[in-house]
Amino acid sequence: MDSRTEPAEQEPEIPSGRPDTPARPPLARELLLVVGLFLVYKFGRQLANGHTGEAFRNAHRVWDAERFLRLPGEGSVQDALLSGEGLVHVANTYYATVHFPATLLFLVWLYVRRPRHYVWARRILAALTAAALALHLLLPLAPPRLLDAAHLVDTAQKYGPSVYAAEPATDSMANQFAAMPSLHFGWALMVAVGLIVATSSRWRWLWLLHPLVTLLVIVGTANHYWLDALAAAALLGIALAVIRLPRPAGSRIVRRSAPAATPASTPTPAPASASVPAPPARELVAPASGADR
Repeated sequence: MDSRTEPAEQEPEIPSGRPDTPARPPLARELLLVVGLFLVYKFGRQLANGHTGEAFRNAHRVWDAERFLRLPGEGSVQDALLSGEGLVHVANTYYATVHFPATLLFLVWLYVRRPRHYVWARRILAALTAAALALHLLLPLAPPRLLDAAHLVDTAQKYGPSVYAAEPATDSMANQFAAMPSLHFGWALMVAVGLIVATSSRWRWLWLLHPLVTLLVIVGTANHYWLDALAAAALLGIALAVIRLPRPAGSRIVRRSAPAATPASTPTPAPASASVPAPPARELVAPASGADR
């Protein structure tokens, strides 16, 4: 008996502008999950605060490792920003205002337009954030703007706006020693990946400009090292490999058997035809000759 594997039902083509599936998680539950994720992120960073000596020792190690790996100096990016006061102000504003709103808008759009992708993206972001917080606890790290050996300018303090206090020890709202990995870059990269996967436009690859600009901003403002971004990208890669996009309901695979062959029916013998006597043979009579007349 033959068996074959084939889709039970072909997933319908999703027109642009329509949700990919009618099923989406309850809104109230998702709001609680997202708010809870944000609170864990904030309080988790606070738990890693206060390790000043260890944070600066780790900063020197990271700085030396980058020089050993011959990575480009963060100062080259900062010099480009400092070429115009307006440009560095834009970079500081981008760092302070784009991180959370862009990620939130990304999740809202997926929830409304692509619910299946929303669940997947939310899981990825949660896993990435949890891994980052664990690394913040294990490896407190002072940013390059606080490291004397880097000779970099704290652009936020000098040109504004700034989200951090001038003295890290007095900053009760944020942990300035949580540089490794950079969630600014990790979240921005996930936003780009999520939108590329969830959309079909040939221009969707332009979403990669968001993490690229974010990378230049976090390095140019001296808030992060190159290795901070590389660590975030590595953690995101692991999360993407482990947490796969759920399959649409209509594309499940089932196994079904081919119909059994019908046994060949024995031909019914035709009834014997009655014997028909052959017609009597005609006697051949030779035509009379003239002599017999």
